[in-house]
Amino acid sequence: MNFELSEEQQLLQDSVARFVADHYSLEARRKLADSTQGYSDEHWKQFAELGWLALPFSEEDGGLGGTVIDALVVMEQFGKGLILEPYFATVILGGGVLKRLPASESRTARINAVMEGQLKLALATTELQSRWDLHDVVSTATADGDGFVLNGAKSVVLHGASADGIIVSLRTQGGQFDKDGISLFWVDPKADGVSLKAYPTVDGLRAAELTLEKVAVPSDALLGPLHGGYEILDAVAQEATLALSAEGLGAMERLYKDTVEYTQNREQFDHPLSDFQTLQHRMVEMFMEYEQCKSLLYRATLEFAQDGMAASKSVSACKHLVGVAGRFIGENAVQLHGGMGVTEELAIGHYFKRLFVIDTQFGNADYHLERYAA
Repeated sequence: MNFELSEEQQLLQDSVARFVADHYSLEARRKLADSTQGYSDEHWKQFAELGWLALPFSEEDGGLGGTVIDALVVMEQFGKGLILEPYFATVILGGGVLKRLPASESRTARINAVMEGQLKLALATTELQSRWDLHDVVSTATADGDGFVLNGAKSVVLHGASADGIIVSLRTQGGQFDKDGISLFWVDPKADGVSLKAYPTVDGLRAAELTLEKVAVPSDALLGPLHGGYEILDAVAQEATLALSAEGLGAMERLYKDTVEYTQNREQFDHPLSDFQTLQHRMVEMFMEYEQCKSLLYRATLEFAQDGMAASKSVSACKHLVGVAGRFIGENAVQLHGGMGVTEELAIGHYFKRLFVIDTQFGNADYHLERYAA
């Protein structure tokens, strides 16, 4: 397998890295996280101008025709900067659904609006009882005349309150755990019967609780085949898991490198901390955990690019390792920084919290270990 980036991918990586260096100092990030919206519209406009929002969409759809590898190049750099903008929610999740739908005028219009930065999306799949099982759905969509009536609730909808459109998984037939009978619907956040309760998450992002109460939608609100939304969701989840793993890899790199730099500058007993052999061993272990995650992410990504859903075993192995290694690297980074490691004024704690949340998205380490074994 060739793990080298192409010339275009290297240019993309450099472009995103420059943006992170220029716009995402810790102070600037904290200011954005504390704002009402939680991210910058100006940054989002730049994402569109630079073509990052069009990256995963095919050339037939007006996009740049990028692969999952290109998206992961972006996500890894975003992980290094702890980016707050809803790229993952809009492009990877919502856009991941749109690009898998059959051709239609509404699909084309929405994809174009996403690429132009005019449409932000959210994907609502999680329910209180479902944890990470996408097929555990009790919220319903009932046929009513020429349309449907939607009822139910979804939890932890990433960037749900700032989305212009929310894609919701609802049960249209079958029992609670049936994979057949799940359908996807387009929901306008401003429609009657739709309510959103927004809140900040521990890692500085935003999420919302979505409630649907007798929400009437037309027949064209159905996205994809009736009763056949699970396969689309499953494919999006695989790609999202890889994207989160890439973001986690970027955060882990920053953690171990910042820790090495700190131990070289911090003196104890008239010696830099990096002179002590026990701490050297600890940092080597951090580096090894990072490198293992990097290797497995590359393997899983290349398998997914070549074989699609046949790569699910490697994807789960990767997400498991990212969860375990992220905790190990984060805990050791905090410990080697001492009490400073948990302060808001130091970046270490922010990276650690983001890694903690990444572990809980689309299945934690234990969940993916069980999935891998099965």
